[in-house]
Amino acid sequence: MSGPSFDALAVGDVVAERTILFTRDILVRYAGASGDFNPIHYRDDVARSVGLPGVLAHGMLTMGAAASVATDWLGASGRVVDYQVRFTRPVPVEADAGAEIAVTATVGALDSALRTARIDLRVVFGEQTVLGKSQLAVAFD
Repeated sequence: MSGPSFDALAVGDVVAERTILFTRDILVRYAGASGDFNPIHYRDDVARSVGLPGVLAHGMLTMGAAASVATDWLGASGRVVDYQVRFTRPVPVEADAGAEIAVTATVGALDSALRTARIDLRVVFGEQTVLGKSQLAVAFD
């Protein structure tokens, strides 16, 4: 299966969208994989004791999950050469319901000389942006 073509892209194109569900199980697995065992990511009592609304998703988990929307779209057509975000709001993860983020990947800029695209990610939880200025620079082969 072939991936996207640089020549077919236009600024403003929505290239991918996905909703991602974080559960407490996912947070525990991510903690194990990343080595980040801060208890605010799995214990409500500790999170609340430091003024948080409850357990929060790891920022890097949110960042990586958001990027996967664009990298799945990109496939083997190119490679990510840069990825930057600003963490703007936490993602509280309820014990039963979890937390759902919505990610939209849009072409923000194109450089035809370098055959690169800037992919802007809109990452939303509960109608609020949780990653600001979330952008991937993608080089096409």
